[in-house]
Amino acid sequence: MSKIKKIVLSSMLLAILLVLSRFLSIKTQLLVISFSFVPIMLSGMLLGPKYAMIIAALGDLIGALLFPFGSYFPGFTLSQAIIGLIYGAFLYENNEKKMSDKKCIIMLIISSVLALGLVNILLTSLWLKILYGSAYTAVLATRVVPQLIMLPIQVIVMFALRKLLTPVINKYLY
Repeated sequence: MSKIKKIVLSSMLLAILLVLSRFLSIKTQLLVISFSFVPIMLSGMLLGPKYAMIIAALGDLIGALLFPFGSYFPGFTLSQAIIGLIYGAFLYENNEKKMSDKKCIIMLIISSVLALGLVNILLTSLWLKILYGSAYTAVLATRVVPQLIMLPIQVIVMFALRKLLTPVINKYLY
């Protein structure tokens, strides 16, 4: 994929990320229900870890500056960059390197467990403790169930999107 195509695709995925995360999500102080994982995972699949990190971090930074929800905290931007890195490292496939469906499902599960478990549960709980002074274990306990619910949703949605978008991607991007 040419550099121009990567930049154009990155900007489109960033715009979709902003809309999904800031306008089409339900947010409370301790819980976020959103499909903003879709553009981050797609950027990881199509563009690789570097672009996915940048898109995820910029999505959080721009979203926090233009459409704030509480005060800005750089830890959340770091968390999003790590999530982009995880998805890019596990899901990236280019024209030369294609994954089988079985391997894709395994990689989707591993990357989602890492992103939801390590980052969204452990790291985000730490950021919330620092921000609000809450007990870490109390914040941690409230974050486990929503992330466990999101795990199969992420895997199913992204596998279905991959199957649906593969012909379009092969025709127009490579």
